[in-house]
Amino acid sequence: MQLIVMGVSGSGKSTVAALVAGQLGWPMAEGDDYHSDANKAKMAAGIPLTDEDRAPWLDALHALLAGWQAHGQNGVMTCSALKDAYRVLLEAGLSDVRFVWLDPPRAALEARLAHRTGHYMNPRLLDSQIATLEPPTGANVLHLAADAGADVLAGRVIEWIVNPRTA
Repeated sequence: MQLIVMGVSGSGKSTVAALVAGQLGWPMAEGDDYHSDANKAKMAAGIPLTDEDRAPWLDALHALLAGWQAHGQNGVMTCSALKDAYRVLLEAGLSDVRFVWLDPPRAALEARLAHRTGHYMNPRLLDSQIATLEPPTGANVLHLAADAGADVLAGRVIEWIVNPRTA
């Protein structure tokens, strides 16, 4: 299984994904690490990425997921995966991809981004990300309001992995 923890910037993707990966003993990939330097510079300057900017990044993430599957390895990845087309590309040809959509209230997002240090993502891009987000649907999606602590959220994710009908 490949698990993609998704949502807008500041939703808690990295924190929750790290807890899930650690508890399950699965490898974790931080999607932000796969952005080009040019993409990082654009986002740091407050310039939203275009679909063309994201294409090589999404291709790299898909290749990582496909590699995990080819080796029979489970894994956890973070990726904003804001549009349905991005999610389709990420899971193309793969047999067991699941998405966890972290969806905290806007006030929580703003507070997290205001206190974030050492990250290239400009907090001014939050509006752009929210506008771009196409909420995911389907049996392979767990939607979490992200209104609890990261440990609780990670527990909900693990419960869903073990028993998808609990969602």
